[in-house]
Amino acid sequence: MSGSVLSVQVRLTLAAAAAVALLAPAAQAQTVVKIGHVGPVSGPQAHYGRDNENGARMAVDELNAQGVQIGGKKIKFELVAEDDAADPKQGTAAAQKLCDAKVNGVVGHLNSGTTIPASKVYNQCGLPMVSPSATNPELTTLGYKNVFRLLANDNHLGAGLANYAVDTLKLKKVAIIDDRTAYGKGVAEVFARVAKERGLEVVSQQYTNDKAVDFSAILTSIKSKKPDGIFFGGMDPQAGPMLRQMQQLGLSKAYLFGGDGICTDKLMDLSSGAKTLANVVCAVGGASLDKLPSGKAWRARYDAKFPNQFQVYSPYTYDATMVLVDAMKRANSVDPKVYGPKIVEAAYQGVTAKVAFEPNGELKNPAMTLYSYKGGKKVPLN
Repeated sequence: MSGSVLSVQVRLTLAAAAAVALLAPAAQAQTVVKIGHVGPVSGPQAHYGRDNENGARMAVDELNAQGVQIGGKKIKFELVAEDDAADPKQGTAAAQKLCDAKVNGVVGHLNSGTTIPASKVYNQCGLPMVSPSATNPELTTLGYKNVFRLLANDNHLGAGLANYAVDTLKLKKVAIIDDRTAYGKGVAEVFARVAKERGLEVVSQQYTNDKAVDFSAILTSIKSKKPDGIFFGGMDPQAGPMLRQMQQLGLSKAYLFGGDGICTDKLMDLSSGAKTLANVVCAVGGASLDKLPSGKAWRARYDAKFPNQFQVYSPYTYDATMVLVDAMKRANSVDPKVYGPKIVEAAYQGVTAKVAFEPNGELKNPAMTLYSYKGGKKVPLN
C-alpha cells in the first residue's frame, strides 16, 4: 500500500471520528422526561380511565412532534401509565410507584377517593400533581403546594344543579342517593345543602356503594315519597342501571341529577335505551368543547386517534400535561423542585380554559356546563 493511500485513509478515519465526536454531544443532550398518569383502566370505571390516559398520551405525542427544548436540551416525553382501579389503596400504591420511578410530574388521579390519599404520597416525594377530574373540595384544603385541580369542584357542581332544579325546573321535592365515595358523598352533600337553602324539600336520603347494580329497594322507598327529582352522587356504572330501574318502577317522570361522574357518553349505553335517560340533568366542571375556540378541532384529533373512546375528562388530562410542561419551559428546568413552584403562576391557554390557579391550587374562575340527553346525544343546556 502506498504512503499516499494510507495517508488518505488516515485522514478519512480521523474525519469520521471527528464527526462522531461532534454528533455524540447532540445525542447525549436529549433528555427523557417522564409524565406519570394514574386512572382506573380496569374494573367498571375503565372507560373513564382509558379516556383520561388517552388525553395525556395525545399531549405527549404532540409535544414530541413539536421538538420541545428545555435547558438547552431536546426533550423526549414519555407517559408512565398506572392503573388504580378506582381503589384508594391501589391508588396510593401507584403513587408510590411513580415516586420510586422518579417521574417528573403526575397527571391524575380520576377519582377523589384515590386522588386525596395519593396527594399525600406525592407531597412527601415532592412531585407536582395536576388532577383533571377529582372534584371533592377537600383536595385543595390539605395545604399541599404541589397539588392542582383543573376544573370546578363539587361546591360549584352541586350548587349549580340545585339552583337549576329550583330556578329553571321549579321542582318542590327531591330525594338524594350517594355511593359513599369521597366524590359521591361530597357532591351529594353540597346539593342537599343548597337545595334546602333554596326551599327544596329533601324527602329521602339513601345510600349505596360504587359496586352496586340493584337499586330497586332504594327506588321503591323513594317512590312512596313522590319526589320530582332524584340526585345521585356517584358514577355512570351505577347511574345506568338506576335509570332502567326508575323506568321499571314507574319513576319515569322524575329527573335524575348528577355531577360529572354520570355525565358521560357511556351513560347512553349503560342505560340500555331507558326513556328516563331524557330526564337526566348532569354537570361538568368546564365549558362545552363545542363552544371553546379550539374545542372542535381538538375533539376531531382525539376521535381520529382514539375512535369511540371519548367520555368526559380527556381534554383535561391533555391540558394538565401541557400545564406541567408549560411550567418546565418557564422554569427552564424539568426538575420538579425547580419547575413545581412555577405551576401556580400559570397563564396557559388550554383547550378547556385559560388556566390560572388560586394560591391553594384551585382553578381561577372555573366554568360549569349542564347537560341533558336528547335524541341519543349529550347536549349542553347552558
